[in-house]
Amino acid sequence: MAFDLAFIWAALIAFAVLTYVILDGFDLGVGILFPLAGSEAERDTAMNSVAPVWDGNETWLVLGGGGLFAVFPLAYAVVMPALYMPVTLMLLALVFRGVAFEFRWKTRRWKRVWDHAFFGGSLVAALCQGIALGALVQGIEVEGRAYSGGWWDWLTPFSVLTGLAVVTGYALLGATWLVMKTEGGLQHRMRRLAWPLGFATLGFMALVSVLTPFLEPVYFTRWFNLPGSLFSVVMPMLVLGAAWALFTGLGDGRDLRPFLAALSLFVLGFIGIGISFYPMMVPPSMTIWQTAAPDASLGFALIGAVILVPIILAYTAYAYWVFRGKVRHGEGYH
Repeated sequence: MAFDLAFIWAALIAFAVLTYVILDGFDLGVGILFPLAGSEAERDTAMNSVAPVWDGNETWLVLGGGGLFAVFPLAYAVVMPALYMPVTLMLLALVFRGVAFEFRWKTRRWKRVWDHAFFGGSLVAALCQGIALGALVQGIEVEGRAYSGGWWDWLTPFSVLTGLAVVTGYALLGATWLVMKTEGGLQHRMRRLAWPLGFATLGFMALVSVLTPFLEPVYFTRWFNLPGSLFSVVMPMLVLGAAWALFTGLGDGRDLRPFLAALSLFVLGFIGIGISFYPMMVPPSMTIWQTAAPDASLGFALIGAVILVPIILAYTAYAYWVFRGKVRHGEGYH
């Protein structure tokens, strides 16, 4: 039985992107909520909760982007010109945010500046990721195997909507992460904040889900014709189950359950996008197989991935295990 190397690589890149979203999403969310911490001590604690893992989380972004370039070069060549601006702004924001992790602890006079850099970098990175997602979902104009759209095609009401949705969702992840990792006043504040963020995230998910099938005929066909229409019943039920786990966990004073439920919402949203996209790599016209590199290149790259991905998973799991438990003021990164 021959392996479909293009499909395997599409699944690997989807896994890398999903892992990046659910891991880096909560530490970007901590940055988005940073100004809402009640004191400098609480801001220190919030930053220390993600300091040991944030750079490892971004490994998955490199893997996803590098994998797209290496094994789906045509998709990379089409998508990047369409999304140059949001991708460039996202990378610059991540740079400012990364520098803030280092410089904030080395100064007192400029500490507030780096507080703002941490918040601003997190907010802009999340917003640009959401806008890029919306621009991809609404479709990219292709003519003769090249991007044929305009410079500002990425900026539409729908892409702004998805940008705000991702910011809100990341803030929910950040709030539930801090509920899990902290104690005292910061934990109580984040638990209260998670309620409106949860309702807002669900509202954005519902609105995006209603609008998406009408963006492209292929999306509508996928969701409202058998067997795809079954997903239109199953997915909302799963989302409602995750929402129930989120709000009951918050109401019962649980620490772990709200975070896992918030992660579940992102996983379900990602699966929904996958249902709409498959088998397209560049919606609405370019499939996985049309954009893939030759099988010889895919097979050679897969050997490296088989070695590298388990190593990344292992050290990621080890980092989270070592830094498990609550973060208290005075402990952590300095």
